[in-house]
Amino acid sequence: MQKLQSGLVIEFYSNSCLVRTDIGDIKCLAIKNIVVGDRVNLELIQDSKEVKGIIISREQRSSFLEKREGIKSKAVAANISHVGILVTPEPVTSREFIDKWLLTAHSSKITPFIINNKTDLNHDYDYKRKLEIYKNLGIRIINLSAKNDVKMNELNKYLENKCVVFVGNSGAGKSTLTTKLTGKQIKTNVLSNNQGMHTTSISTLYELNRETKIIDSPGVRDLPISGLSESEIIQGFSEIYKSSQNCKFNDCNHVANDGCQVLSELMNGEITESRYNNFIKFRDGEVDD
Repeated sequence: MQKLQSGLVIEFYSNSCLVRTDIGDIKCLAIKNIVVGDRVNLELIQDSKEVKGIIISREQRSSFLEKREGIKSKAVAANISHVGILVTPEPVTSREFIDKWLLTAHSSKITPFIINNKTDLNHDYDYKRKLEIYKNLGIRIINLSAKNDVKMNELNKYLENKCVVFVGNSGAGKSTLTTKLTGKQIKTNVLSNNQGMHTTSISTLYELNRETKIIDSPGVRDLPISGLSESEIIQGFSEIYKSSQNCKFNDCNHVANDGCQVLSELMNGEITESRYNNFIKFRDGEVDD
């Protein structure tokens, strides 16, 4: 047995983790800044009759989700290619939630897509209009009902060769969806005041096959955006950023300046009001993290 091994972190606890290697899953002591999804190098040690490992280095990440508050940052999951934003008519998913995650995905260099879950429920005009906004922005939307196994094949096909994390409000069906895809029962705890369900505190990576992975981590439930710069925020609103390049003045605040192309396109409907309002709210720090 080779003493040095490389592998993938598939579970993370408070100060230890489980690493999947060619010789099996190895329990390891984690070094600083290791998260689920990381590819690591480890040294095997013999502890009584059990083989354990010590992580000695981490390979470069292709992407990562992180908590950024001011100058502080902490990664919570790594090497993610896509983030699936669960949108539901009940409980109602706000435009603010969607825009926040589109912004987070952009700043993390991760591709977002929308899962319109609970298609068995009634979709009123406002809900259909909400989905239309993001469809017009070029965001991929997959319609399904995880609970009723409706159109899950389309999602399975889309997930091929991707590493995905799902995000959604409590009650949006994230645990149900993950259970259906992985065949693993995702444990949940009931929240008070009918707030729905949330997953347990262990971060886990599930391999549907060697190339398709799902990360379930409590750390990505609600990432703050207070650590993002104004430049990062406007670039996360692609249509507003594109429009801003044609403003008359370089220091345009897109609120009350003459020659503002953003306001012009807002007035003629090329930029939607909810997207504009959320951009201003995020930029000016008026969102609750």
